[in-house]
Amino acid sequence: MLDTKAFGEELKHLGFSFYSGVPCSFLNNLINYAINKCKYVAAANEGDAVAIASGVWLTGRKSVVLMQNSGLTNAVSPLVSLNYPFQIPVLGFVSLRGEPGAPDEPQHELMGQITTQMLDLMQVKWQYLQADLKKAKQQLLQADQWIAKNRPFFFVVKKGTFTDEPLQKQTHPQHVNRIKSIKKEAITEQIPQRYEALRRISTWKKSNTVLIATTGKTGRELYEIEDAPNHLYMVGSMGCAGSLGLGMALTGKDLEIVVIDGDGSLLMRMGSLATNGSYNPHNMLHILLDNQAHDSTGGQSTVSHNTDFVEIAASCGYTKSIYIHNLEELHTAMREWRQSGGLTFLYMRISKGSRKQLGRPKIKPYEVKERLQTFIKNNSRD
Repeated sequence: MLDTKAFGEELKHLGFSFYSGVPCSFLNNLINYAINKCKYVAAANEGDAVAIASGVWLTGRKSVVLMQNSGLTNAVSPLVSLNYPFQIPVLGFVSLRGEPGAPDEPQHELMGQITTQMLDLMQVKWQYLQADLKKAKQQLLQADQWIAKNRPFFFVVKKGTFTDEPLQKQTHPQHVNRIKSIKKEAITEQIPQRYEALRRISTWKKSNTVLIATTGKTGRELYEIEDAPNHLYMVGSMGCAGSLGLGMALTGKDLEIVVIDGDGSLLMRMGSLATNGSYNPHNMLHILLDNQAHDSTGGQSTVSHNTDFVEIAASCGYTKSIYIHNLEELHTAMREWRQSGGLTFLYMRISKGSRKQLGRPKIKPYEVKERLQTFIKNNSRD
């Protein structure tokens, strides 16, 4: 069986010092090591964990993702539509529950048969992790070489590779004195077009601001307003913008991380709000533009009309959660956040629809990533 401490130290020696994941009994040893020796973020689901790790990598840090194979399906979206087109590597460890021939629970039977096939289909390089430390170290070197090519690499971990170990208790700070501002009926609500709100956000940014625009027309309209090296236009991985922002905010502390989200996107992975609130980066601003529609796929209605996002964000631990009534309030709230900091959620209603003949970014996703990395490097004091 692998010596977890020696294996963890080898990972750390190669520069892997940030972990995100969802608990799995086969990987408790690595989670315990990460809690004690590195930085570990407990994600709401495996896809969020991949997005968090990807955000970390954008700021220049190597990251590890831990998951059970039953949750690999949750990670498919970011692996194929974030990591692949943007060429963002992560090192993954996925347990092999339901290994053929080994007794296990019935819900793991099919996943145990298709885990490696799924990795192959996603064009994710993988190996079975060896229980011999010398061989495992050689595998890590091979994985690191693959990651240097900007592609993910996953280890499939069978039961017994690590010794059985109970998961250590994790402590999370309780964030108090939350500020919440709800809708004020006395104030006339403007409900502007998304383009108008994006233009306000774009003109407000400064030299250390990173704008992350959720997938679909939000990113396309921001690109049309201004294409800049501190912009990242999500082209897939719907619902992962906030988790990507969390990873960047936790490791790029000299940066202002601004996530521009949509109602359909946030509803898809709303558990990410709880993770964001728990780790509570002071340098992250989360703006939700809600038009109650999936605008990029034909305008189908979402269920956001029945959802109190301001209340949810406040309940999840955001330091401030504010209902924005008009563009002037939006500008004021952004200015105040810049002065005071604190994880902040701004909710604003916008009208349905988008600009006619809206184009698409002419720059490829991996080129967006490369210039953003250069921007971050030039604007970091680390």
